[in-house]
Amino acid sequence: MTRWLQRLKRESILYGFGLIAVFFLPALLGLVPGIPLGYVLYLVSLGLIYAIVAVGLNLLFGYAGQFSLGHAGLFAIGAYTSALLTARAGVPFVLALPAAGFITAAIGFLLGLPALRLSGLYLAVATLGFGLAIPQLIVWQGAWTGGSMGLHGLPPASIPIAPDLSIVFRTDQEYYYLALGVLILLTLFARNVVHSDTGRAFVSIRDSEVAARAMGVNLVRYKTTAFALSAFYAGIGGSLYAHLLHGISPEDFTIFLSIDFLTMVVLGGLGTVSGGLYGAFLLTLLQNSLTRLPVLSNFKNLYVVVLGLILILTITFFPRGLAGAWQNLRGRWTARSLGRAPTPVPSTPQVLSDDSTTA
Repeated sequence: MTRWLQRLKRESILYGFGLIAVFFLPALLGLVPGIPLGYVLYLVSLGLIYAIVAVGLNLLFGYAGQFSLGHAGLFAIGAYTSALLTARAGVPFVLALPAAGFITAAIGFLLGLPALRLSGLYLAVATLGFGLAIPQLIVWQGAWTGGSMGLHGLPPASIPIAPDLSIVFRTDQEYYYLALGVLILLTLFARNVVHSDTGRAFVSIRDSEVAARAMGVNLVRYKTTAFALSAFYAGIGGSLYAHLLHGISPEDFTIFLSIDFLTMVVLGGLGTVSGGLYGAFLLTLLQNSLTRLPVLSNFKNLYVVVLGLILILTITFFPRGLAGAWQNLRGRWTARSLGRAPTPVPSTPQVLSDDSTTA
């Protein structure tokens, strides 16, 4: 009990310092001369939105073991749902945001039905087909979606706090706090899920469907739940993305975006809630850095090459991702400070870190 209280106190202090740091990040960046504050906060907000999707994908892939290459399609559904509700139907953003999440979750539930009979490569191909089909359907329904031109001039995100008073997120700094607040809430929810019976059922299905069925785990229920939960996160992220850019088009949701989401999860660490956060921020920073280097401006596909190289190196040398490497380093530091041999950390990504759960 004492060790548990010490660990809780240590984590509370760590998370407290983290919250203070992210809260005062815009003010700290404003003190650095020569930094385009608006653009940097835009990139950070984009990283926060991608982190929401990555956390949801980690619930599906890292915990439940269900492979998906169609999350760009789910991301697009959330973005277009929110855009149509606010721009065409006049629905307030505070209602369009959860509506985008729940509508995308319903479609994710239907997408999860093939997972009951498919697995591995076959499931990946099925979700890939879904991800490729959604942009084409958006172009086909041009009367509603704007076709290949997309939807632009979306109203800014706003939250009413009184009958005649609302908080409108117009600037990059204001939107940063909105995306940060949503990410914190959904991350806490994800942590609760993975420490619950649902999370343990996800892990049992990932490790062995035969054993999970023998233990009484309802595969139909938990596989579809994993897809619906992951889709909900993608829908929320898509809604925030649409209002961050104030406009969207089908070309924003290609197969490369699905690969980006998958890379974020693998790079950050499978089976860890924090892994999606690490991977999303690092990949967003890397992508925008590479595309803006003057010496590499003529190499249009450099990011794709680097992306493939990152996947190869991560799987080879850091199979548990950045979260696993950090846990290993922290374990060695703790063992050295206590004067004992460090506990070896397995290299397989199926072993979860301390911010996750075990079967």
